[in-house]
Amino acid sequence: MQSSVVIKGSKAGMTVILNPDVPFEQLIEDIGKKFRESSRFWGSIQMTLTLEGRTLTPSEEFQIVDAITANSQIDILCILDTDANRIAKCEKALTERLMELSSQTGQFYKGSLQKGDVLESEASIVIIGDVCHGARVIAKGNVIVLGVLNGTVHAGAAGGNAVIVAFDMAPTQLRIADYCTRAEEKGKRLGRGPIIVSVEEDSLVVRPIKKSFLNYLNFI
Repeated sequence: MQSSVVIKGSKAGMTVILNPDVPFEQLIEDIGKKFRESSRFWGSIQMTLTLEGRTLTPSEEFQIVDAITANSQIDILCILDTDANRIAKCEKALTERLMELSSQTGQFYKGSLQKGDVLESEASIVIIGDVCHGARVIAKGNVIVLGVLNGTVHAGAAGGNAVIVAFDMAPTQLRIADYCTRAEEKGKRLGRGPIIVSVEEDSLVVRPIKKSFLNYLNFI
């Protein structure tokens, strides 16, 4: 009998192939059993996840992630999507949500910042463009870059909670309040796709933006 769940691992992450004919409730049970039985093999690890074989709703995707993490020591960093149209739609929705929030609480800057440019904001700011190497952004609130971030960004310049978000990050330096990236991270790409940087336990934490991020954005 064909297995309902097939797991394939690679250096890039993990792919889980799902049988499209198995009822979803049974599929969740099978996923839990599969990962429980193989938990020693995987050990404690952080991985990206790609789901193939059947069409899933966001709620179903989250249930699958929960089944994996509840039955193993795997930390799923993000779900990678192989559908280019869905990726584009997700990015468009993220852009619209960020712009809506900024119109309520912050400012906009349209255009890319080049080497030597300095942009300062008394609130949160959304930059519709890139922050190139040698450019600087300083804001008392959050900094959202709807493009590539290669320069220097200081969010939360007045202290307090803030985040830095960009669609792609290889920054010269990131700073939130009094916390900043280490010298050895200068110019290093911080991950694939949209990234959020925040302060947790007295240090900067870098995470990929998950699909649930549109709900998480309410605090910005």
